[in-house]
Amino acid sequence: MTAHPTPTASNLDAYWMPFTANRQFKDKPRLLARASGMYYETTDGRRILDGVAGLWCVNAGHGRREITEAVARQLEIMDYAPPFQMGHPAAFELANALVALAPGLDHVFFTNSGSESVDTALKIALAYHRAKGDATRTRLLGRERGYHGVGFGGISVGGMVANRKAWPTAMIPGVDHLAHTHDIKRNAFSRGLPAHGVELADDLERLVALHDASTIAAVIVEPIAGSTGVVLPPAGYLQRLRQICDRHGILLIFDEVITGFGRTGSPFAAREFGVTPDIITTAKGLTNGAIPMGAVLVSKKIYDAFMQGPAGIELFHGYTYSAHPVACVAGLATLSIYQREGLLTRAKEMAPAFENVVHSLRGLPHVIDVRNYGLVAGIELEPIAGSPGKRAFDVYLKCFERGLLIRTTGDIIALSPALTIEQKHIDELIETLSTALK
Repeated sequence: MTAHPTPTASNLDAYWMPFTANRQFKDKPRLLARASGMYYETTDGRRILDGVAGLWCVNAGHGRREITEAVARQLEIMDYAPPFQMGHPAAFELANALVALAPGLDHVFFTNSGSESVDTALKIALAYHRAKGDATRTRLLGRERGYHGVGFGGISVGGMVANRKAWPTAMIPGVDHLAHTHDIKRNAFSRGLPAHGVELADDLERLVALHDASTIAAVIVEPIAGSTGVVLPPAGYLQRLRQICDRHGILLIFDEVITGFGRTGSPFAAREFGVTPDIITTAKGLTNGAIPMGAVLVSKKIYDAFMQGPAGIELFHGYTYSAHPVACVAGLATLSIYQREGLLTRAKEMAPAFENVVHSLRGLPHVIDVRNYGLVAGIELEPIAGSPGKRAFDVYLKCFERGLLIRTTGDIIALSPALTIEQKHIDELIETLSTALK
């Protein structure tokens, strides 16, 4: 294996890093060199426990030989195949494997990322209504504090202010947002789904009354909002959203880029919570983070609406790397690991222990909330007056110095370890985080 030279101060500047304080990072870089199992290794040889599965994506742990071998074998057989008017066997095999896991959705459109999956889902929703003769349904609804990637469609329906404020004139017109479900006053330190807030789903009825249902194409929500800091749906909330959408002929889209592939203890959060959306977006855990890939799963009624009229191209949309053969075999190898090792439901097994240790942080300095579901948790800290986000980022740096990688957004710490986590890793994670918080 070829070793990459450790960057020096003089050659860090060319790379403009995403979602990163570039000047701060380059003044004191944090560089990872290797990964195996539950751990990274830095360029200076320190071992770092990965508490966030890379970036919510390495669900089966790092360095899985099965994925590596499948990718290498496919590169030797066929490195690329055009996806327009052509196909290859692995694409169809992976689509069938995904459909077998999905809750009543039976067609798959492949993308290369979560952002592309979201923009694809929004385009399909709009085109579906047009295909049905409901061309007035052009409005898309997101939710405050929602994150749906960084495409213009995704930031338009997204509700995280920092991701939107630089491009206000470029947003998709006609988008509106539901109220978020973050309610510390009533739901602080919830274990599992919060008890209060099902009525927040009725905010959709307010938007229907304001805009008229005949103008609304779709609602997109994360079953569990991840990037905003692990915001959980109140008990019954998703079910009520489904009922309101059905009543008004509105498509319901679940963004499962984070919750897909076992994070909640089921293959998809839709199955975990017993709510079948019309469209699901995925990425991240689809290939265990090894190769960029995303997918959009749609219901039969949506697919069939496009398969009418004269034969020809039904949807003028796609990507050069849609269903890339190397990504497809990485996805197949990943799904095989998930199935063979029971990882799609393992979060249920580990959730009680994980829940107990994250809630043991209650009472530590500045901890104002802890919330969890499956193998995901959010620890919310009291902000430093005049310096929002600083307290959590300081904890992030302290954890990294002590050998733990966490994720922060604002003053919220997010934990989403690989589904392969064992009790010894949970103990190590919480001990390090507790020390940093103290």
